Amino acid sequence: MKKHLIITALLLMIGANAMAQEEEAPAKKWTNEGSVGFNFAQSSYTNWAAGGQNALNWLGTLNYEIDYDNDVIKWDNNLYAALGYTFYDFSIRGIKTDDILQFTSLAGMRATDQLNYSLEFAFRSQLAKGYDPQAKDTRYNSKFLAPAYISLGLGMEWTPNEHFSVNLAPLTGRITIVNDSLLASIGAYGVNELDTEDPETHELIHDANKTIRYEFGARLAAKMQYTLFKNVDYESKLELFSNYLKNPQNIDVDWQNLLVLKVNDWLNCNFGTHLIYDYDIPFYDLNPDTQEYVLDPNSKVQFKEVLSVGLLFKL
Repeated sequence: MKKHLIITALLLMIGANAMAQEEEAPAKKWTNEGSVGFNFAQSSYTNWAAGGQNALNWLGTLNYEIDYDNDVIKWDNNLYAALGYTFYDFSIRGIKTDDILQFTSLAGMRATDQLNYSLEFAFRSQLAKGYDPQAKDTRYNSKFLAPAYISLGLGMEWTPNEHFSVNLAPLTGRITIVNDSLLASIGAYGVNELDTEDPETHELIHDANKTIRYEFGARLAAKMQYTLFKNVDYESKLELFSNYLKNPQNIDVDWQNLLVLKVNDWLNCNFGTHLIYDYDIPFYDLNPDTQEYVLDPNSKVQFKEVLSVGLLFKL
């Protein structure tokens, strides 16, 4: 009897000690997750009376996040890249349908349960050259680091719950880079302002030597991640920027949305939109007769939507 009591007491002590160690174990500080996706579509027509054009489409994506949290310091890092092409009649040169490379790093220090002092670094560019499909020539209008946007801002982050956060950085420096002499010479993406007057024609012209535009202002970034229904996730990111140095009333807008419908662990359907409005980006209309570009004095809303079905693997 004593032997059974001793064994029972020892088991209770071991169990209590294990539970105490589990409760006292520190929370996991580093966390990481990511995914790689590949979408593919193909269409072919032979003697098709209704008409059609052979096409091959593919889209690859990479999304990876590394976070750190020790209840005092919070550090979130995210890398996202996407590249897609469509090849008509299976030609060698394809038309770019999606291309983005962006990295954000947000470091914060706890102020309250819902507020953090924050310092955010953001980078956005693209991976490959882009072309105007309406132009007959082979002039590209974008490539890696042309343009590229880099910002560094100091402010406060508000996180009322796990689904929503807002980072307001009233002290933000931003630079726009066009690392290409051809694009910079025509003032692409606003690096060269129309600030030089031709003495003969009195027209404003670009300074072709500028490849970087500097701005200082306020930046707001709001993020939301929410499961709408079972296997239906929605993500949204809205960025606003006001330049204190020039026309602060003109607010730059960058708004991205992604709706993910999961079929199973590796097959899903994605619908994404991307809206950009930047007052400083000039647009050029193509003259179909002369194939020359004419400056459009009005800024425009840029909008892109992508619908894809394919494979998605967790990393």
